[in-house]
Amino acid sequence: MATKVQDRVKDTLPTTFGGDQNNASAENNSGITPWKQFFTDPNLVSLIEEALKNNQELMITLQQIEIAKSDVLYKNGRLKPTVSAGVGAGVEKVGRYTSTGAGDASTDITEGKEVPENLMNFEAGLRADWEIDIWHKLRTEKKAAIAHYLSTVEGKNFVLSSLISEVAESYYELLSLDNQLDMIHQYMEIQKKALEISKIQKQAMAATELAVKKFEAELAKSSATEYDLKQQITEKENQINALLGRYPQPILRNKESFMNIVPQSIYIGVPSQLLANRPDIKQAELELEAAKLDVEAARKEFYPSLSISATLGLEAFKPSYLVKLPESIAYSLAGELAGPLINKSAIQANFKTADAKQIQALYEYDKTILSAYLDVANQMSKIKNIDQYYILKKQQAQALDQSNDIANQLFKNMRADYLEVLMNQRDALDAKMELIEAKEKQLNTVIDIYKSLGGGWK
Repeated sequence: MATKVQDRVKDTLPTTFGGDQNNASAENNSGITPWKQFFTDPNLVSLIEEALKNNQELMITLQQIEIAKSDVLYKNGRLKPTVSAGVGAGVEKVGRYTSTGAGDASTDITEGKEVPENLMNFEAGLRADWEIDIWHKLRTEKKAAIAHYLSTVEGKNFVLSSLISEVAESYYELLSLDNQLDMIHQYMEIQKKALEISKIQKQAMAATELAVKKFEAELAKSSATEYDLKQQITEKENQINALLGRYPQPILRNKESFMNIVPQSIYIGVPSQLLANRPDIKQAELELEAAKLDVEAARKEFYPSLSISATLGLEAFKPSYLVKLPESIAYSLAGELAGPLINKSAIQANFKTADAKQIQALYEYDKTILSAYLDVANQMSKIKNIDQYYILKKQQAQALDQSNDIANQLFKNMRADYLEVLMNQRDALDAKMELIEAKEKQLNTVIDIYKSLGGGWK
């Protein structure tokens, strides 16, 4: 059943992501581009490399892989006989009026020497136990462990992809904050000049105290914004340091080139490539495979199991007799075929649990594919709209810059009042701050769609 539904999920996957897809072809897919080719900023590349070495979340994931690998070795070991070696010593006294005691009383160990009342026993030898996998239950459990191990590897790849995108996005957010801070500094310089002009005009009786106070208030507001941005920069630096697994230190970056960064061209490929490129989809598929095998193994618990045990060694009542061969040789061989007859509730509960987990894994697989497809579709729409948004914001900022220059000139010549100047300065600042944020969104949207296509872990 699970296989049929799994195939249906794949078959119902659309052939395109919708919309105008001139760059959609199986030959071109940004998701297969190695991250070192996708990110070209040397400072960013250096940060990502350090994160891949020291990130705690990644280290935890690597240990999960080791745990899963050990489980595979454990399940493989159960297919083979267990052999143990041991030595032992003991003493036994049996009642005289028992079959064993009466037999010992009438038996000589050696001529003229009866069996002692307190009989010592010394032994040394090997013991082997082996469950014969007649129904391939143990092999099925091993296959399930292998599938789970492979899913943890894909889980690690997904963590890699998420980590790289998070470092890159945080890096661009930091550059955006740097540029916003520089913009505030530039705006404060303009406000200081306007404040000086208003003071001169007041002395010349061409302006009032109200104009001076308004400019002072605007300058104080900008100073408060400056400190807020500085705090955001500190927190963003520490967020990146945390991703890199290190204590706070400066983040090397080149903020001057931020507004001139050209986003990478994105090729989305076709939806079916998500099944091979996205680690989370491959992880969900492998977990589904492991769940199916767990159900198969749980079903075989109802069948009889065949076990063989054997021992071979030396046994005597005195240590010196252990070397007397072949009299001291002792061995045993036994086979047992046993199956559950009454009170199968524990086995039935285990089977139902495995079956429910399989259905759960199937829904998770379906959900992961749908989420991946919608993720790419949303990012495609976003990247087109954010590009247009950036272009218009740039035009707005340029127009308001020109308007601001005109307003300042008119104010100097006393042909415009302070309110016109203030409003133009605020509008120009807001437009430039929004333009910087638009550049950040533009770059981070490219990173998001790169991750959505399965990029970043290669």
